[in-house]
Amino acid sequence: MSRAGVITITTRATARQRPTTLPYRTAVATGAAPVVSRATYWRRRILVGVLAVVLVLVMAQAGAALGGSSLATPERRPASTSESARTSGPSTVVRPGDSLWSVAARLAPGADPRPVVDALAAARHGTILVPGETIEWDG
Repeated sequence: MSRAGVITITTRATARQRPTTLPYRTAVATGAAPVVSRATYWRRRILVGVLAVVLVLVMAQAGAALGGSSLATPERRPASTSESARTSGPSTVVRPGDSLWSVAARLAPGADPRPVVDALAAARHGTILVPGETIEWDG
């Protein structure tokens, strides 16, 4: 006569608790995922949204500082000079890579370039130098 195996039936009342139903400290200690509240998810979403807005604003500022779009910048072409507006002072042609300081150094060699740079900046009203443009100064 052979003996039959033992069958064990486990009901919900006698089953061992799962790690997700254990208290918070026990669940973390056993390696299960910590329980996160709904408020924590909302705080994270708000933080990510704020960071995204800040990132977009920083990128917009960087883009504007590096040249921006053609809609936001003034037209870039050499200033036209009429014959009646010409002065008898020194003049120079803007070369690629020139700055107000290098132009001022060519217009007033051997002198302090700061007054010339200030006068050029005031006369240009923030527009950039365009290669090929002729600048005259009656210093």
